[in-house]
Amino acid sequence: MSLVKNRVKFLCAALLVALSVFVLSGCGAKAPQKVTKAPTPKQVNMVLASTTSTQDSGLFDVLIPAFEKANPTIKVQVVAIGTGEAIQKGRDGDADCLLVHAKSDEEQFVKDGYADSRADVMYNQFVIVGPANDPAKIAGSKTAAEAFKKIADEKAKFVSRADDSGTNKKELKIWKAAGITPSGSWYKKSGQGMGETLKMVDELGAYTLTDQATYLVMEKEKAIESKVLFAGAPDLFNQYGVLVVKGAKQEAAAQTFHDWILSKEAQQTVIKNFGTADFGSPLFTPNAK
Repeated sequence: MSLVKNRVKFLCAALLVALSVFVLSGCGAKAPQKVTKAPTPKQVNMVLASTTSTQDSGLFDVLIPAFEKANPTIKVQVVAIGTGEAIQKGRDGDADCLLVHAKSDEEQFVKDGYADSRADVMYNQFVIVGPANDPAKIAGSKTAAEAFKKIADEKAKFVSRADDSGTNKKELKIWKAAGITPSGSWYKKSGQGMGETLKMVDELGAYTLTDQATYLVMEKEKAIESKVLFAGAPDLFNQYGVLVVKGAKQEAAAQTFHDWILSKEAQQTVIKNFGTADFGSPLFTPNAK
């Protein structure tokens, strides 16, 4: 009888121990953790007003993806128009950042309070192109103004962009330096970007002023047959600058682009290498200070 009681006591004790372990195990189980997702950074769409030369030369095909890779929350919308129109977009609040090439107009933009500053980004050259037989004999001229005077004296066809672009502004300065107000049937106006103007020049067998980068790209693609007939003069220097529009809708993103394009990454990795493989030298020379 005593043996039976002892076994019952033993079984009861074992049962209590097992029950305690079960209860304690249940109490110690961790509650499911609530997973909190990190907030997704808000993407910003920034408007960059720039020139047709930076677009037509293909520079933006490498520059913009490199910037967006480095700054994934910023999407760049490029508006490729003439420098004059780009600057006006900045004045109207329709652009956040400008990458243009008319330094005196850019400095006036700053003086008028639309930007705190401007900065040099890169440069190349303007060149005068025309038919291979060079009817006005401009090859060998000492200055661009002298070459323009020969074209006017000969009344050889000349196509102006006539769109207040940086190229058009430079062209008008050269005519002024030559002491000539161009007019007459020989002086044509395209009212279009650099690429379309070069095609028109080709069709007419005319002369024009163009940035070197756009010409080289189109010449390599065999889109045109016109030849460079005058280049390398100091009055053909072509400087590009960047400006953040004060009070722009996406001013912070514009400042990020401004700082990036002046950085070593953009200057030495992207701009300095652009065109080197195809042309043996870069189409734009970086010169940010």
